Amino acid sequence: MINALGYIGVRATKPEEWPDFAGKFLGMQKVDQGGGTSLYRMDDRAQRLIVTPEASDGLHFMGWEVEDLDATIATLEARGVKVQPGHAAERHVDRMAFFHDPAGNRIEIFSGAHLAETPFTPGRPISGFNTGALGMGHAVLHVADATALLPFYRDVLGFAVTDYGLKPYPLYFFHVNGRHHSFAMVGSGQAGLHHFMVELGCLDDVGQGYDLAQLEEGRLAYTLGRHTNDHMTSFYVNTPSGFFVEYGWGGRVIDPPNWQASEFHDGPSLWGHERLHLPEGPRKNMRQLRLDAAAKGLRAPVYVADCPWFTTQLATH
Repeated sequence: MINALGYIGVRATKPEEWPDFAGKFLGMQKVDQGGGTSLYRMDDRAQRLIVTPEASDGLHFMGWEVEDLDATIATLEARGVKVQPGHAAERHVDRMAFFHDPAGNRIEIFSGAHLAETPFTPGRPISGFNTGALGMGHAVLHVADATALLPFYRDVLGFAVTDYGLKPYPLYFFHVNGRHHSFAMVGSGQAGLHHFMVELGCLDDVGQGYDLAQLEEGRLAYTLGRHTNDHMTSFYVNTPSGFFVEYGWGGRVIDPPNWQASEFHDGPSLWGHERLHLPEGPRKNMRQLRLDAAAKGLRAPVYVADCPWFTTQLATH
């Protein structure tokens, strides 16, 4: 069924701030689009991020790629999902349909993503994004009850659980390809987009982005750190629309047929990721989890994922 996160759409009350953020900071390429909507490229595809002016901020939709749209629709409808046809041309794909999860989030499924007519030109000097078969990156949602939503994403959509934590709140990570997770949900009691992640082709891209983030007051949300489960080295920034973007490198790629889901107990980060946006009490609790991980001597291997776009650029220069 679903095999990759193809694109993400966000609602923006300050759309005029997104070109500098997505382009000059993240390194995406802005593509002009009518009606106030702005599109951003990350590779050879026509678009990966869609920003639409709206009266409120947050997630607009998630676009998930499938190999056979008809078969996927038939499977979903047999499982009780009401699927409706969508406007494929607006998403630069051959065919598209949509539905909503039980929490009301709009989910789009598509096939036949269009390629751009010109090579990808990043908004600032970066090596490129790790996309290809792994998809755009990952998306993480705040949800009121993660345990209640688990059957929908796991059993209805067919997302496979990679790993999960149950304390201090339920947290589930799902894979649809070799990327450790393309989707996750946090049972925080809230609703909306927590963050989306983009993975860079080079650690120096992340380090240089970290320098840029520190030049802007209030831009940095989490300091540089490394995650315990997907081994990503990353930092998080505040977006113009109130959620975070994780900017990372070196994420873990798994072997889905042989993967066994397990519960983790050591917190989200091996080191770093100081949550600058939190008050001191919660920050101290998260910091203690990292200190406990360090006291246990927890380590993870370094994995450099293949970036098809980056590899192609190296081969042609």
